Amino acid sequence: MDLVRPTGTPVDRPGLDGVVERRFGLVVMGDVRIEVRAALPEVRFTELTADRLTYAPARIMVAGTAVNLARRATGYFRRIAVTGKIGDDDFTPLIRRELRRLGVRDLLRAEPGAANAVSVMLRDRATADGPGVRLLVAEEHAPSRRLTEADVRRAAGEIRRADVLFTDGYSLLSPISAAALRRAAAIARRAGTLVAFDVVPHDVDARLPAAEVTPVLELADIVVTEAATVARLLGRPAPVEAGEVRELLPALDALVPGRPLWLLRFGPGCLERVLAHQRDRLELEYATGYGEGVERAGFGDRLTAGELYWWLSARSG
Repeated sequence: MDLVRPTGTPVDRPGLDGVVERRFGLVVMGDVRIEVRAALPEVRFTELTADRLTYAPARIMVAGTAVNLARRATGYFRRIAVTGKIGDDDFTPLIRRELRRLGVRDLLRAEPGAANAVSVMLRDRATADGPGVRLLVAEEHAPSRRLTEADVRRAAGEIRRADVLFTDGYSLLSPISAAALRRAAAIARRAGTLVAFDVVPHDVDARLPAAEVTPVLELADIVVTEAATVARLLGRPAPVEAGEVRELLPALDALVPGRPLWLLRFGPGCLERVLAHQRDRLELEYATGYGEGVERAGFGDRLTAGELYWWLSARSG
C-alpha cells in the first residue's frame, strides 16, 4: 500500500466521531455473538469472598469483534458488510435485525442447529487508583470458529468490491476458521482489496506459536496491534515508552516481507498513543485521546475505524 505523506493525524481529522461524507467499502470478517454487559458500582472483584447479589444496570446486545467494528465504521464508510458464521436459534433474528438497523450488509452464514455464542462482560467499581477491572467471559466454541473456505467464497464478490477487508486473530484459534481467513485474504489480494489484520486476542502469543501468526501478517497491508503483543510474539519485552516501541521497528521489518503499515498502540493502558510505521516510507506518532474520563467501551473500535478511513484517504493513485 503506497501512501501519500498525510497531514495531521486521524484523531485530529476526521476524528473519532465519524465524517459527513462517507467513503469507501469495508468488509469485516470475524466473531458475531450475543453479549451481556454490566457495570458493578458497588463491587470490587477483590472484595468478593462469598456469593453476592448486587443490582446494577445490565443490557444485552449484539456484539463480537466483527459487529463491534462495523458499528463504529458506519460513521465513516459508505458500504459495510459483515461476513462470518452464527448459530441458528432465537437470537439469530436479533442479530440480523441489528445489522439491518446499522445499515450493514448481512453476509452471515447460519449453522443449522447450532446455538449462538454468548459472552458476559462485567466491570467492577472504580477506585482512586483507576477505572474498574473488566472481566470478559466468552464462550469458546463459537460458530465463528467453524467458518469455512466455502463460506468465504460465497462472500467473494463483496470482498472484491471492497476497498478493505478487515480480519482479526480470533479466526486463527481454529484451524477451520484460520483457513477461511487465509482464503478471504487471498481473494482480497487478487482483487486489489487491502487486507487489514487486528492482532487479537492481546495474549495471542500465549495461545499460538508465532509461526502460526506470522503467515497472516505477511498477507496484511495494515496491521493493528498493541506494541506489547507483537513484542512478545518476537520474544522481546513489552515496550511502554515511544523509544522502546521504535526499537521494535527493525525487527518488524525483518519479520514480514513487503511494506505493511503497522499501527502500534502503546502507553500505560496500551491505547494512549499510536506509532504508525511503514518501512522506508513513513513514521508518525500521535495521541489517541484515550485516558481518564473517556468512554472505555468501544474506544479501540472507534480509533480503528477512523484510522482505516484516514489511511485509505492517504493512498496514492
